[in-house]
Amino acid sequence: MSDPTRVLLWTDGPGPYIDAIAAAGLSTRVAVESLPRKDTPTQAQRADTEALLAWGAPPGLLANMHKLRWAQALTAGVETWLALPDLPTSLTLTCARGTHRESMPENILGALFHITKPYAAIVQDQVQHRWTRRVCTPLNGATLGILGLGAVGQEVARLATALGMRVIGTKRRPEPLPGLAEVYPADRTQAVLAQSDYVLLLLPATPDTDSCVNADFLSHMKPSAWLINFGRGHLIADADLIAAVQAKRIAGAILDVFRQEPLPPDHPFWGTAGITVLPHIGGGHPQRDRVVARLFVENLRRFLDGQPLTEVVDRAAGY
Repeated sequence: MSDPTRVLLWTDGPGPYIDAIAAAGLSTRVAVESLPRKDTPTQAQRADTEALLAWGAPPGLLANMHKLRWAQALTAGVETWLALPDLPTSLTLTCARGTHRESMPENILGALFHITKPYAAIVQDQVQHRWTRRVCTPLNGATLGILGLGAVGQEVARLATALGMRVIGTKRRPEPLPGLAEVYPADRTQAVLAQSDYVLLLLPATPDTDSCVNADFLSHMKPSAWLINFGRGHLIADADLIAAVQAKRIAGAILDVFRQEPLPPDHPFWGTAGITVLPHIGGGHPQRDRVVARLFVENLRRFLDGQPLTEVVDRAAGY
């Protein structure tokens, strides 16, 4: 019998992953070690690890893990991995693409309801013991434009369509999709912006998308339209968005991701009327590790059996 494959779980919550390995009947085929995020792999772990589950890695580490053949990122976005100057070309990198499908669409709907239903203002009215009649804006009949129709975007489209919204969007390889009135290629983004009452950003962070939401982009949105970003903070040219909101060139924005997190206390987003700052709540929920564990264990089984892995990162595309 061959020696078990050495697996390192570099995360503060390894329990769901260990449980999933056992439930899949893989425990006898692997030797699993776990390591808190604040710690650095030991010399022995660097020398022996063949498969790694981690949030990321510092420069100088992966290139010295000579037996490492596969790394599973705990996030869907992998820009920090791809930015490593010494990321081994032979290393297969997989991401947690699709694992936000349970929670993020609901939080995106929450953002849409926050914009259109005055519950936040009503709560403040209650604090003042003040009865104020307020009017809700219907989502039914409005157009939602989704830039980035991956797993999350398609689930948002399904839910939004059930609310009576018309949904359009962009996809790198456009194809007809359930719940979508129209799917455009990325170079037709302006057509989406011109029609949309709400523009949802679900794009990855790549060199091509960095600061793509700039003054020109915003000029193609309706003055009455809202921008919602649950993608990556690097999509937005911050100063251009602030200027557009302050000048009423767009109605406002709800942002869940930022270039620097936590968002610094002196960042002007905090004090810009019309911009709502969310503390990156989009994809997290109490059971997310169990969701990611299902993906990890499926890939671990494939890795042990010599089969192609799922959700492999396309380094050229950046995700």
